[in-house]
Amino acid sequence: MTLRYPNLLSLLAALLLITTACERRVDEEMLSTTTPETSDLAVRPNIPDWHKDAVIYEVNTRIYTPEGNFAAFQEHLPRLAEMGVDLLWFMPVHPVSEKNRKGELGSPYAVADYRAVNPDFGTKEDFKQLMAAIHAAGMHAIIDWVPNHTGWDNAWITEHPDFYTKKDGEITDPINPDTGESWGWTDVADLNYDNAEMRDSMIAAMAYWVREMDVDGFRVDVAHGVPVDFWEQAANALYAIEPLFLLSEGAVPAIVNNGAFVMDYGWEMHHTLNEIAKARGANRNVQTDVSNIARAEGEEMDEVTALAIDEQLAKQRADYKRGYKMQFTSNHDENAWAGTEFQRMGDGALAFAVLTATFDGMPLIYSGQESGIDRQYEFFKKDQLEWGDYKYADFYKTLFDLKERHQALWNGEYGGELKKIETSNDEMVYAFTREKNGDKVAVMINLSGEPQRVTLDGGDFAGTYTEVFSDQAMELTEGMAVELEPWGYRVLSK
Repeated sequence: MTLRYPNLLSLLAALLLITTACERRVDEEMLSTTTPETSDLAVRPNIPDWHKDAVIYEVNTRIYTPEGNFAAFQEHLPRLAEMGVDLLWFMPVHPVSEKNRKGELGSPYAVADYRAVNPDFGTKEDFKQLMAAIHAAGMHAIIDWVPNHTGWDNAWITEHPDFYTKKDGEITDPINPDTGESWGWTDVADLNYDNAEMRDSMIAAMAYWVREMDVDGFRVDVAHGVPVDFWEQAANALYAIEPLFLLSEGAVPAIVNNGAFVMDYGWEMHHTLNEIAKARGANRNVQTDVSNIARAEGEEMDEVTALAIDEQLAKQRADYKRGYKMQFTSNHDENAWAGTEFQRMGDGALAFAVLTATFDGMPLIYSGQESGIDRQYEFFKKDQLEWGDYKYADFYKTLFDLKERHQALWNGEYGGELKKIETSNDEMVYAFTREKNGDKVAVMINLSGEPQRVTLDGGDFAGTYTEVFSDQAMELTEGMAVELEPWGYRVLSK
């Protein structure tokens, strides 16, 4: 065959350069049209309305089904919608790096390609079909984003080595700034946020998932490890595309107060709940990694009581000027490294779940909690949830339906302020009301393994309510006595 173009290789090379330049120009144009010159985040973060009463559910695709893929997970959408789930958070959907990986399958947080889908989960088309099904079911979805580091075989390593932090002239894994030593995350390489081109590339990759893959936002891993000014830059670009929901894994007030993130983790509250469980003898996992809140105050562990909840709530109100917390009894980190909710909270697991579902903030449940699975799952290799009969699905549905019906329990400023009901034993019983626009909910929880009989000594709580789990009427009056069984609870709707 005679070649029409004698220098075909040169022509192909030129076309490749043109294509690459066009792709780069598209990214640059995307950023130039979506990044305002000045930030107005302090005034107008672009957040969707649906988050106001939402409940979030974390999806661990790898272990969720025997197939461990998007198509198999999609079969669970009807029951999750029925349970009252509004927002699905997918752990990283990207390919996992093979170089320096830990375990058989590696960490999902060692991203090999920000614009690709993990082939174990399916294809991009499979993901798009899943997103369409989620939206058709009246739910929304965010994906985990990992901006702090990449896997070691990410294309940026060879194409843009200047995108990474160097130590002794070599790309390094993430370093603890307090000690100068490695965090031990040797399967990932640390990104350098002093590099403006890397920042632009990161934002362009995030924008791709909004524009092309139809995600509703991001849960951002190690958001606290990335400079605050990057989140202003990124949020401005992303919010200019469409309303989005951004969740920070950390607990850094600055990136919520500036409007970049609408929600972050209630880590300190969660650790406080773990400490209360341990102090009351409920904790049966000696390896639980709980906070040092009590010890930092010079108290013994067995002195931690329900009063510590008020201390954390007061601190939160002082530090945060906007946004709200995600409240939880478990998540993938807790399950893998600290223990199940039953190992950490024992017989009090459901009592603490009632608290996190009615407290100030958005409640989270992790894959499998609706079945009460008391098992830690493998993080670096294939494992599988043991679903059983979903024995706690109705329990969560009752709480989530209550949240949707009653504006008093909506998230952050959209719900009612939490006000304490004073009892004769506030160290063991945590009681409160929340009220908004005529909706009122009263909650009383025995946070101990002993039966409690308390009098209601003070607060704006009097009235006739319906207890949501028993559907029985209950009258609350000043000075009345209430009996609660060990780890018992009453959730009252008015």
